[in-house]
Amino acid sequence: MIEYDCHAHVYEHLSAVPGARYVPKAPAPLDTWTSHLQRHALRGGVIVQVSFLGTDNTALCDALAQVGMERFRGVAVVPISIGTTEIQRLYDAGIRGCRWNHVQGGEVPDIQNADVRAFLDRIQDQNMHLELHLESPRLATHVGPLLATGVTLVIDHIGLPVAENPDDDPWLQTLTRMQDLSRLYVKLSAPYRTPFDTAQHIDVLHTLLEPNHLIWGSDWPHTRHESVTDYSTLASIRNRLGIASDAQAVRQLYGIE
Repeated sequence: MIEYDCHAHVYEHLSAVPGARYVPKAPAPLDTWTSHLQRHALRGGVIVQVSFLGTDNTALCDALAQVGMERFRGVAVVPISIGTTEIQRLYDAGIRGCRWNHVQGGEVPDIQNADVRAFLDRIQDQNMHLELHLESPRLATHVGPLLATGVTLVIDHIGLPVAENPDDDPWLQTLTRMQDLSRLYVKLSAPYRTPFDTAQHIDVLHTLLEPNHLIWGSDWPHTRHESVTDYSTLASIRNRLGIASDAQAVRQLYGIE
């Protein structure tokens, strides 16, 4: 049974950083999200930093302080230059991962760069994972090198596949050629961000990944797709995804018992 929403966005205000790729039209209040959780018998979840707020994780940490750390955690967006003191502060606030959101042509940090490698080492030392939001063709070129650094890697939104046949999808085909996927997790979230049925792609992920390395997220408030889905629709199908239980993954990634 799936008991946690491992990918949702919460924001009370819409003040965006300069150059933000997209700014929603309405807030996504914390109490609305927690009401959804209660309505669908979900025990807790993970709040992911929204791109339009950049690396200012204040609102995210405030939200976590309100709901408490017993059943909730967060994923932040941070600069590569972040130091160990600030990483520790975020960890203490409930942050368990750092997100790279580089869809639509965003530049993925070069792991050959010494500063990037030092950043990955720092988050590993703090028992944080790296969360990656990237389209399948580009994801295919980055997943192997990132895993080779030793970081635990969480992929957003089924890896945003681009081929209707999973045998033709770049990132899934890359996974079939890799030997060690023990530090790879995938979020079965936001199927509406892919223009075809992803059921076969999810089946492939079940065969390739270790048991308990797939988790579900609502991607609430479904920005840019509010007209085609809602929380109730996604929550109603979560237990058809082949995830018998998300307890182990939630414990491993987020430290929620």
